[in-house]
Amino acid sequence: MLTVEGLDVAYGDFQVLWEAELRVDAGELVCVLGPNGAGKSTLMNTISGLLQPRAGRITFLDQRIDGLPAHRTAGRGIAHVLERRRLFPFLTVLDNVLLGAHNPGARPHRAETLARVETLFPVVRARRAQLAHTLSGGEQQMVAIARGLMAKPRLLMIDEPFLGLAPQVVQEIGHLVRRIREEAGIGVVFIEQNVELALRLADRGYVLESGRTILSGPSAELLQSPEVKRIFLGDAAL
Repeated sequence: MLTVEGLDVAYGDFQVLWEAELRVDAGELVCVLGPNGAGKSTLMNTISGLLQPRAGRITFLDQRIDGLPAHRTAGRGIAHVLERRRLFPFLTVLDNVLLGAHNPGARPHRAETLARVETLFPVVRARRAQLAHTLSGGEQQMVAIARGLMAKPRLLMIDEPFLGLAPQVVQEIGHLVRRIREEAGIGVVFIEQNVELALRLADRGYVLESGRTILSGPSAELLQSPEVKRIFLGDAAL
């Protein structure tokens, strides 16, 4: 469904990604791993059109999307949940969620999509009239994911869905991510720094280091990889 090949991305003269690669099949759950500064968010921001690549190719549903602006990428079926939720703090939960259905393909189906989203995320229905900034961190993350689903995506990208959350909330959101994939058939790619958590949730993983894709494969293989242990735990782990 999504293929990223040979992606180079820079902020001005400072290059962040070198020939990065990624593939997500329909209905697949894929994680992107790497230490701080590896280029994970840059990769996701480039796929969604927030950044423009210097070189490389991004193909989604057999059409090239590299270079498209973010609003057109969203219209093609990619929803991007940014790091730290990025809700509108002084809008209600309902208004935040409905903004996800702004693209022309999603707008006519807003009522039926909202009903499905509220079934998946009861907090959206229970807190409809509450201002977003009054929610807990876990509730805000659920609202942010719900907003992404309102766009009726074929692919949902989530940047660090578990950041700063209590273990019980992490488990709940992990379960919801699986349900999104299994019940809606939506492909999901997410960024995470907790290697074991990510690989136990995902089907496959990609590891970035210093802006390059250095490893990829089934989660079970990456969990046992000495190279993964070196990157995240240092040489002493070997």
